[in-house]
Amino acid sequence: MTRFDGRAANELRPIEFIPHFTRWAEGSVLTKFGDTHVLCNVTLEAGLPSWLKNRENPHGWLTAEYAMLPRSTHTRSRREQRWPKGRTQEISRLIGRSLRMALDLHQLGEHTMIVDCDVLQADGGTRTAAVTGGWVAVSLALQSLIRRGVLPHSVVKHQIAAVSAGVVDGDVLLDLPYEEDSRAEVDCNVVMTADGRLIEVQSTAETIPSSREAFNQLLDLAAQGVEALAKKQREIIK
Repeated sequence: MTRFDGRAANELRPIEFIPHFTRWAEGSVLTKFGDTHVLCNVTLEAGLPSWLKNRENPHGWLTAEYAMLPRSTHTRSRREQRWPKGRTQEISRLIGRSLRMALDLHQLGEHTMIVDCDVLQADGGTRTAAVTGGWVAVSLALQSLIRRGVLPHSVVKHQIAAVSAGVVDGDVLLDLPYEEDSRAEVDCNVVMTADGRLIEVQSTAETIPSSREAFNQLLDLAAQGVEALAKKQREIIK
């Protein structure tokens, strides 16, 4: 099958990571999944949240915040000034959970990492771009501490990436843009390690229940996508 943008069913959109995109963040990368552009900035702070300080064996911490800029979509959305919407909170937590899995928090010591993922332009797959770019930004933020011997290299425990897959008009497709995502019968977001182990799967049948066979096809396709994304991540980190 050839898709509306000319890609094959198992082909990612054009992927680009632009490292050190902002001046002040300890780690920064502009992540592009086609026309979805997410800026990931990492702040590395000494100290821990208050709820971690009093533990017998405290460990480091990572938290994430996700937001969509007002004109990241075809119409303007209002800024979430008073409190984040439910979708925003859910995606923030997904990013945080996924990136904490990448680290050995005990080796991180008394440091807190804050990952800000801001969607500059949205065309489907913003959460998967945020997780994938977030891992690059976290790795960049830790490089100077690792080089100086403050932290061991093994503080980065796993390489993490995420990608979407879905069933559209009966076809199983990888990395859905909005045009496909908005009419998918099944929508699936998958977070995996670079060696193919699952971290989180968010899958929903939108119109008809999904068969186990179709679900397995989605996971297999996502694994191919994550493998390709991980290769691009490593090129930037090196």
